[in-house]
Amino acid sequence: MSISVPEKFLSESHLEKLAKEKSYEYQHAEPFSHAYFDNFLNPEVLDKVIAEFPGVDDPQWQEYKSEVENGKLASAKYELIPPHARYVLDQLNTPTFLQFLENLTGIKGLIPDPYYVGGGMHQTKPGGWLGVHVDFNRYEPLKLYRRINVLLYLNKDWKEEYGGHLEIWDEEMENCVDKIAPIFNRAAMFTTSENSHHGHPDPLMFPHGTTRKSLAWYYYTVENGEKIAEEGHTTLFKARPGKDSAYLIGKIKRGIRKFVPQFIIDIVKDKK
Repeated sequence: MSISVPEKFLSESHLEKLAKEKSYEYQHAEPFSHAYFDNFLNPEVLDKVIAEFPGVDDPQWQEYKSEVENGKLASAKYELIPPHARYVLDQLNTPTFLQFLENLTGIKGLIPDPYYVGGGMHQTKPGGWLGVHVDFNRYEPLKLYRRINVLLYLNKDWKEEYGGHLEIWDEEMENCVDKIAPIFNRAAMFTTSENSHHGHPDPLMFPHGTTRKSLAWYYYTVENGEKIAEEGHTTLFKARPGKDSAYLIGKIKRGIRKFVPQFIIDIVKDKK
């Protein structure tokens, strides 16, 4: 299938200017480096991405449902991603965009992920949420450390009461320091570490038939850098003060299972 896109999708001079203007703000943001950019890419191309976005019942989606996340759909199967979304994903893995990220963040030697592990296309259904968490820190197949997240939102006519804001939490998990609404053509970027707590932890309050859509990229380096554990770990979810009781109960249950023989767990299940 052929696609229609501008001959020059990413402007090297524009990105260089943008990085100079925002690098200090990004690198000195609290509680960890982050920023967002509105009207980031050509809106006509993103309109085509939205038009091709698969419905929630499409078999390519993997759905996540647990005590820490619900209603989240993800697809990183490259051959199934629609043409315009695939084009945009690939463009943000080019040397032009990598140079922009290095100038913005101050992190050198960034490496894109051609497999889009954990990235690619995302959408969340009404009532869905993603608990506050720290991302996995090591990409084991390629022996790389995760350093930067880029999220591009694709939600037109988004209303404040819908929720779904990207929340930025402090290191102690005591306060939400910043909220970024997932509006159309807004790109949110942040440096990942053991303290980069983020998520959209409250159920989405928009009408059925609507979803919270985004594209996601993750970038890596050979060295682990500051505030990143050398030993790899998976995604680590965190409970907010006075909230997320389901997550805490689930964590306790998982802890108990480590010490209780499986046959006892099976007996308890049989009696229910």
